[in-house]
Amino acid sequence: MADKKNLLLLFDHPTEPVFMDKGGNKTVFEMPDSYMTENYGGLCKSVQKRISADRDPKVFVREISIPDLSYPESLKRNEPFSLFVKSHRQKAGHLIEVFLTLKSVDHLQSVAVYARDRVHPVLFNYALSVALLHRKDTQGLDLPSFWQTFPDRFVDSAVMQKLREESYVVQNIAQRRPIVIPTKYTASDLEPEHRLWYFREDMGVNLHHWHWHLIYPIEITPGADRSIVDKDRRGELFYYMHQQVIARYNAERFSNHLGRVKPFNNLTDTIAEGYFPKMDSLVASRAFPPRFDNTRLSDVNRPVDQLRVGINDMNLWSSRILEAIHQGFVINRNEEKIYLDDVKGIDILGNMIEATVLSPNQTMYGDIHNMGHILIAYSHDPTNRHLEFPGVMGDSSTAMRDPIFYKWHAYIDDIFQEHKRILPAYRADELSYQDMEVLSIKVESRGLQNRLTTFFKESDVDLSRGMDFQPRGNVMVRLTHLQHHPFKYTFVVNNTSGARRYGYARIFMAPKVDENGYEMLFADQRLMMIELDKFLILVPPGRQTFTRDSTSSSVTIPFERTFRDLSNSSETPNTPESQENFFCGCGWPNHMLVPKGRAEGMSFDLFIMVSNYDNDRVDQNGPDGCSTAPSYCGLRDRLYPDRKSMGYPFDRLPRTNVITLDHFLTSNMKTAEITITHDSTIEKLPSLANRNRN
Repeated sequence: MADKKNLLLLFDHPTEPVFMDKGGNKTVFEMPDSYMTENYGGLCKSVQKRISADRDPKVFVREISIPDLSYPESLKRNEPFSLFVKSHRQKAGHLIEVFLTLKSVDHLQSVAVYARDRVHPVLFNYALSVALLHRKDTQGLDLPSFWQTFPDRFVDSAVMQKLREESYVVQNIAQRRPIVIPTKYTASDLEPEHRLWYFREDMGVNLHHWHWHLIYPIEITPGADRSIVDKDRRGELFYYMHQQVIARYNAERFSNHLGRVKPFNNLTDTIAEGYFPKMDSLVASRAFPPRFDNTRLSDVNRPVDQLRVGINDMNLWSSRILEAIHQGFVINRNEEKIYLDDVKGIDILGNMIEATVLSPNQTMYGDIHNMGHILIAYSHDPTNRHLEFPGVMGDSSTAMRDPIFYKWHAYIDDIFQEHKRILPAYRADELSYQDMEVLSIKVESRGLQNRLTTFFKESDVDLSRGMDFQPRGNVMVRLTHLQHHPFKYTFVVNNTSGARRYGYARIFMAPKVDENGYEMLFADQRLMMIELDKFLILVPPGRQTFTRDSTSSSVTIPFERTFRDLSNSSETPNTPESQENFFCGCGWPNHMLVPKGRAEGMSFDLFIMVSNYDNDRVDQNGPDGCSTAPSYCGLRDRLYPDRKSMGYPFDRLPRTNVITLDHFLTSNMKTAEITITHDSTIEKLPSLANRNRN
């Protein structure tokens, strides 16, 4: 019987042949000759003798009949792979279905070993990851994070070259130095958008986006089990996760004296901002192409990628979706009406706009979200005249680096908000919680009340698992990222009912003033409310004080989990405690929980609401599953743990006469003004120059 943990070795060194050593102990796969590819078939045994001693671990692979893999193999290994391209998703869906239907881990190992050197490396990584997440006999595995396997998606190409030099020249691993990633390598201060480099190019932010799309796939093979896509409120999660990203980004823009992001809602306009990623793709051995200032989109016609989409198509899909929103229903493939009500409407729209297999009618409503990414990604070579690969907008692990990502998703969010604007406003009695009053809320950090501080911090991460054809051993990079000092919330609730009551505490934050220095109107501020936390409280009769640490946020995952190194983990593998870690790897990075603020301080409204848990709770059986960051990522194999609409109570237009946030409040809500100050000091690690290399 194959050990399922050996499947994780197939993620290591993704472009190296499968027969080369994997893991930190020089494990090699002993595979049948029939599994060898033509180019290395005769060299396998001699290479293994060179790199592995007899005492090194061996994984014996059984020879079985291999299913037809010609369809996923049709994407060349050195071509780009994109989840935004339907034919690529279909190829991945085919391989996922093959992996899911194999009857045992033993058979899965055999087929995965055979496929690994024949299928595109990123497609293979994606398909195997999805399969391991959803097979019952492999769900206890902790999959490596994407940055470990494909560091080229996150690191400057000049740094990658220095890493190669360091690993080759310095054979003693203990003497290898981390290579510093510059903080400003994609643009200079002449480019105003570059003020947000620390947000758009943050490794954790981009990992979050890739990981979310991994646990929520779009495509499956026709006739296959839909459960890997058909997860509870999947379409609504697509809407809400991206809506919160835009709200978070706008707060960051205010922190840097920039206006809120303008939706890219006219595809005939030029894209004012260029983006020059300075990254190479190790798989394709090509640089990610830049986009120049004032680029204008053109229709994409690339038969080699089975891509044909025009600006007119996008406008038609948009008009049909907006028409459906305004008339209150969509037409499915059977020409039946599906009503967009206040419960399921947003979920239906989310699946339509992302064009998942759950869309009621892809023929009518199209593929607007993904094809927007594609039009932008191929704007430099829309007809393949120059045989160019897509820009960073074509890859879910790199798209958030580009300023246009936020403009495009601001437009996508506007479509969702059109639906939300039609829904009736929440009445005061719908928002209230009888006999429950929130008396106060504050935050405390380092002895200061209602004052938070952010700063930049250096951290080291090991990229060795993705550094192919190089001497083995740790290869470290030193990155600089935003961080904040830990803080805690303290709030006081008065329960006058005379009985113990359960409440759902909902904490949000938004800038207090707009980009022009005026107090924000509630109609605008509600769209900039950033969810910070959501949790259950038990309130006894009378006054009760509650505290909550910022590290317990329902939105974020800890820094250690974002950048976890499973090969050095002290956690016992495959225990109940570790079983959910990969799903828990989905979440906003905790080091980016709060915006940067300003050196002189920036004012925010901190908001808390305690709602009636009896109206909010979702009764469900089964294991607890991952509950680390359910606000953006849901719970594994379970229902979303909140009956209310995502973003409640800010997901609808306000009731009549609500002009400011104060007008919106009911007795079970409270606000406080807090200040976020940015300290320009960088918390540095020990100087590289002082490390003894003798």
